[in-house]
Amino acid sequence: MRLAFGDPSRGSSLEVAVTAASSEPVSGGYLLRGREVRAFPPLRGVQFFRHGWQSWSLSAWVDPREPPKPLFPKERRPQADDPFLLEAADWGKAWWGSGLGALRFPEGQVLLVGALDPGARVLGREEVLLGRYASGEGRWFLAYGLEEEAFAAYARYLPRRLSGRPPRVWCSWYSFYNRIHEALLLKVLEEVAGLPFEVFQIDDGWQRALGDWEPNPRFPRGMAFLAERIREKGLRAGLWLAPFLVTADSPLGRAHPEWILRDGEGRPIPAGFNWGRPLYALDSGNEEVLEHVAALVRRVREWGYEYLKLDFLYAAALPGAEGEVRYRKAMERIREEAGEAYLLFCGAPILASLGLADGLRVGPDAAPYWDNEDRSFWLQDPTGPGLRNALRTTLHRLWLRGNVQVDPDVAFFRSRFSLLSPEEMRLQEAMGEITGFKATSDPPSWLSPGERERLLAFLGRDKEVEFLGPYRFRVEEEVLDYAFLL
Repeated sequence: MRLAFGDPSRGSSLEVAVTAASSEPVSGGYLLRGREVRAFPPLRGVQFFRHGWQSWSLSAWVDPREPPKPLFPKERRPQADDPFLLEAADWGKAWWGSGLGALRFPEGQVLLVGALDPGARVLGREEVLLGRYASGEGRWFLAYGLEEEAFAAYARYLPRRLSGRPPRVWCSWYSFYNRIHEALLLKVLEEVAGLPFEVFQIDDGWQRALGDWEPNPRFPRGMAFLAERIREKGLRAGLWLAPFLVTADSPLGRAHPEWILRDGEGRPIPAGFNWGRPLYALDSGNEEVLEHVAALVRRVREWGYEYLKLDFLYAAALPGAEGEVRYRKAMERIREEAGEAYLLFCGAPILASLGLADGLRVGPDAAPYWDNEDRSFWLQDPTGPGLRNALRTTLHRLWLRGNVQVDPDVAFFRSRFSLLSPEEMRLQEAMGEITGFKATSDPPSWLSPGERERLLAFLGRDKEVEFLGPYRFRVEEEVLDYAFLL
């Protein structure tokens, strides 16, 4: 079939040859159906929008004429992207993306193919976009036009969950990492309570082990005690969890080896490498696992936590797009148990999380340095912590801001324990203004008077933001251009 876009009388039309089971014209484009769809434009694309699978996975415009390079060590690969996408890069023949893909033509217009159901991938070559579901038939959206118009049209057909503005968050991770303890957090709480924050979020380091979600000896009075102290200061209590991760030597892994996700030969499926040890995933299709995770969410809610940062969520969808239906059912269960709690999804399959997450991390972790060159250059790993990686992938997912509260990660204001220049810090601070999601990990006592003033201005009123183009923004009187990151 041939589908027409645009207005021929204005010279802006395009006719695309499409193979699909069916098509229907709708506002902004066409709805297609089929396990596989193909779109053959009359022009050759000069760039392909390669969309990564989960929060940390690279999303960027790439050259479809240059084959992808194999990426980073195998131990980290499961926590970096859909394994199929990485294997496709190993083949070195074509670019594949998760859920959607687009071709950009010489005059700047783009042709976009995006899935409307979980479990899809899109291949991009100069002459074709090919979308394919991992199993079964599904719905697709086809759009053509300027980049911002095509992506906005697609986003209107995706699930959404938006209410109010994002909260102002202080998070323990990027200052203390997992070296936290009760006395330290109580001290910082006294400092934070005097500033216009709304959430005090305790990150990794409070638990006994992955899968053993009880406080370790550094928290002698328990997590309910800390939640109560946080509420007494007029703040909402937040807590970090990685509910679907486990290690082979954890108490949960030893007690329930049958809960660990395995391949067809009974071997545990690797879920990455972190904290100096291999990671494994709990089987989100196992009803006993779902009840275990539901009970965990109920327990932390009973402790008094109203803001949950749920991390490493890709583990519930391994081995990739094939697991997205299972992932979505698992997260629906968590959403139900969490009630009115704010859920921030991190390390999460992007499209399969929409409509369930209140906030969604859309890039790799930020860090108090611009780039880890050993990791980025030598290991070819675009998913590791670093402000450059975080900004680049976040920029390419800002089109989701009408569907979910987009989290670009924390802004930095401190010069203490930081390698960031003032200009680099300003780029991330402005990204908080652009998305409306304002968070930091800087303890107020680490800040100079000038740095404290900048933090107060950041947490105060939302500044007026004007979108000048996909990568240019006006924040009040300042114009910021992020195109150099592309």
